[in-house]
Amino acid sequence: MFEKHDDQLVASALKGQRRAWITLIKRYEKAVFSYGVRMTGSRDDAADLMQDIFVSVFKSLGNYRGEGSFKGWLFKVAHYRCIEFYRKRKPEQGLEDIPEPDSGQPCPETVMLETLSGQALLKAMQTLPLAQKAVVELKFFGQFTFDEIAQQTGLSPNTVKSRLYSALTRLKVLMEDEHAKA
Repeated sequence: MFEKHDDQLVASALKGQRRAWITLIKRYEKAVFSYGVRMTGSRDDAADLMQDIFVSVFKSLGNYRGEGSFKGWLFKVAHYRCIEFYRKRKPEQGLEDIPEPDSGQPCPETVMLETLSGQALLKAMQTLPLAQKAVVELKFFGQFTFDEIAQQTGLSPNTVKSRLYSALTRLKVLMEDEHAKA
């Protein structure tokens, strides 16, 4: 079956074609929701965040210029909405303080991670500062390149690499500590 390219769907959505906008949402809703779960640690917060992201993308759709992928632009918006989430919803909580995952049903990606590495990896991911967590999320779960992550976060590629290295080093130490306890 022929699938329209994202840029074609954006152009159609800008012309008022509701079906094109719905297709874009359907295409990316699972990825955006999963991103939200991993960033907030809560399915409920992730659902709220996902709705906020898609509303923001819809309002800003006219600003999308087709430079780079739509997916990259979407996740740039998601990244900034996640930062705003912590500023608005958790004013008493600093950006460095990430909540523990809620006790709700885990998403499929979470189940996979728990199966492969146990809850230790998820627990360790939740302890990372938001800036490091976002880079790990975009690199490994979003499968973006360093240049794409830099473009989305407004950082240089070298800063992205540095944050990823720091995050992986921290995760390694945390996982080794968890393994030593077991």
